[in-house]
Amino acid sequence: MLSKKDYRAEAVLDYFNKRLRIDDYRGKTDSLLKDASKLASDNRFTKVIVKGKACDITNLLKEQFQLEAIIKNYFHGEDAYFFTKYLSEARRKTDSWTKQDSIITSIYEKKKTVHLQSGEFGFRAADELDAKKLSELYRAVFEVYPTPLHSSDYIQKTMREGTIYYLAEKGNTIVSAASAEINAVYNNAEITDCATLPEVRKHKLMRSLILLLEQKLCDQGVFCAYSIARAESFGMNAVLHQLDYEYTGRLTNNCVISTDLENMNVWCKDLSAGN
Repeated sequence: MLSKKDYRAEAVLDYFNKRLRIDDYRGKTDSLLKDASKLASDNRFTKVIVKGKACDITNLLKEQFQLEAIIKNYFHGEDAYFFTKYLSEARRKTDSWTKQDSIITSIYEKKKTVHLQSGEFGFRAADELDAKKLSELYRAVFEVYPTPLHSSDYIQKTMREGTIYYLAEKGNTIVSAASAEINAVYNNAEITDCATLPEVRKHKLMRSLILLLEQKLCDQGVFCAYSIARAESFGMNAVLHQLDYEYTGRLTNNCVISTDLENMNVWCKDLSAGN
């Protein structure tokens, strides 16, 4: 929490990804933004992220923040604007932007298809007893990940805090999983932690898992869903497009996945539209 007499803000100091994230705030925005930039610099972070509100766009621009993406309906029906500020040229620089634009273009050109799932896999909600096997899946798929999913204790902790996991299994082996991290204050959810073993990716398991997560979210009255996918991943971005998520921007050098900082695409969906 960042606070002064004239503002309050929920801040995440992310040392692993060398960034400061402001998830929510109220009060005097320009004062907050100056302090956030200084705090990031003092911690040798190279990026500041603010989930901004429409009324603060001019203040964010004035403080040299730039708009990179939008999450529709994030704040109880009001859009959230991902504004970012870079504190180093290296963090701002990317050599793969036009290539990743081409990936999105080619995904748009693919015809959406009816999803029929193979019967050789079982799907269910995960519980704490699955945490060890889930951590093994994430270790197998991701060499490095922005959150500690390689730890079963961390997975159990997120479950207790309200994150929903669904998994696909073949026999006793978990071969794919995804989660929905719910923001209980604003009733939105991030579809995240999506992983499938390479040998079964042709079966489109992730589409089934996300559909199950969406239904669970609707049952809980959560209709704003979004996902942040690796911009280099044709498959994951294609899955989101096929499920009617809307591409709303790209975050430059946002977090470490695999071995280095990567650009991340933002997708969002109004789950109430299909009900």
